Amino acid sequence: MAYAYLSIAIVLEVIATGALKSADGFTKVVPSMVVLVGYGAAFWLLSICLKTLEVGFTYAVWSGVGIALVATIGVIFYGETVDLPAIIGFTLIIAGVAVLGFFSDASLH
Repeated sequence: MAYAYLSIAIVLEVIATGALKSADGFTKVVPSMVVLVGYGAAFWLLSICLKTLEVGFTYAVWSGVGIALVATIGVIFYGETVDLPAIIGFTLIIAGVAVLGFFSDASLH
């Protein structure tokens, strides 16, 4: 169940981060509410994950997957560009998360 909660937490954090740009410095009400609710729910779910999963592993997955998804949202919804070094960097981050998830025993306590 911890992995399901972590997955949902990541999705909520990515949605909240995407809305953060649209909130325009918290001057727009609806995106600002999405940010606050999204981050609040994401951190609550993350805290539940930490009852079972190691903090280092959880944070690595949270941040690695979140970085890749937020960068994708930036490209798709905000017209941001990504160059070859950025693509290589994102690929390395994802590879690092995959190594932790598939080959490391560091996830559970």
